[in-house]
Amino acid sequence: MNQHNGLRRKLEKYAIPNLTLYLIICYGIGYLMQYLVPAGYQYLMLDPFLVLKGQVWRLVTWILIPPDSSNIFFVLITLYLYYSLGGLLERIWGTYKYNVYLFSGLLFTILGAFVLCGYSVLMGAQPTMYTGLYLLNNGSAVYFGQFSTYYINMSIFLACAASIPDVQVLLMFIFPIKVKWLGIVYGIILLVNCIQGGIATWIVVIFSLLNFLVFFLRSKGKMHLSVGQIKRQQEFHQKMRSAGQTKGITRHKCAICGRTELDGDDLEFRFCSKCNGNYEYCQYHLFTHEHVK
Repeated sequence: MNQHNGLRRKLEKYAIPNLTLYLIICYGIGYLMQYLVPAGYQYLMLDPFLVLKGQVWRLVTWILIPPDSSNIFFVLITLYLYYSLGGLLERIWGTYKYNVYLFSGLLFTILGAFVLCGYSVLMGAQPTMYTGLYLLNNGSAVYFGQFSTYYINMSIFLACAASIPDVQVLLMFIFPIKVKWLGIVYGIILLVNCIQGGIATWIVVIFSLLNFLVFFLRSKGKMHLSVGQIKRQQEFHQKMRSAGQTKGITRHKCAICGRTELDGDDLEFRFCSKCNGNYEYCQYHLFTHEHVK
């Protein structure tokens, strides 16, 4: 735990605020390329076979491939929804944790592509005239275009459904619905797609959403916050920032790591009732420290 906190303090300063906005900008560049240079789409796809042949830019450029663009109105609604949910999740989790979540999702997606590549080799994959499409010796096909930002967006949505299940969104800007119900619907859709798609689809979905599974398991299934908790948390952070700016002193300090409320907006502090004395701890050490007797 201490090693993790030490690494976090070193990397926290490199966290990118409002990361969802940059992701949306990448989608915008991808949409422009689709309309201006349609043939260039094939050079963006995450195809491990071509990466191993030297086309290493594909490890990054697949992020430019936007979600389905068949209906521009639907695209705008979807992007606005994910931008709003991503921003909300960043405010609740903190910039550092949200960065780790998104970047781990990107890395797991790349890892999944190479796992599927290995499976394809074992199944005697043969290239076709279409980039990213390979025929296997069992008569099925593998399409690496399945590794897309669709699942990155899905991971944001599922994280919101798990963390803030009672928050309402306006479906199509009209129908109010709680995020948790949409999360359940999306989960069922993913399960059906996996059952219908076979092992290749399982690999795509599991690795693309592995960041959500890891975060959910690490939190022991207790990621959710109520609307009241979110409001109190935001009020707490605002008060602490105001106190630090006006008085130049801190009100809270962890007895283990020494961090204060000025070290991160996502930090919370509590006194331990089992310690002999007034010992205060951050949320990372509240349940892991040795009690002072």
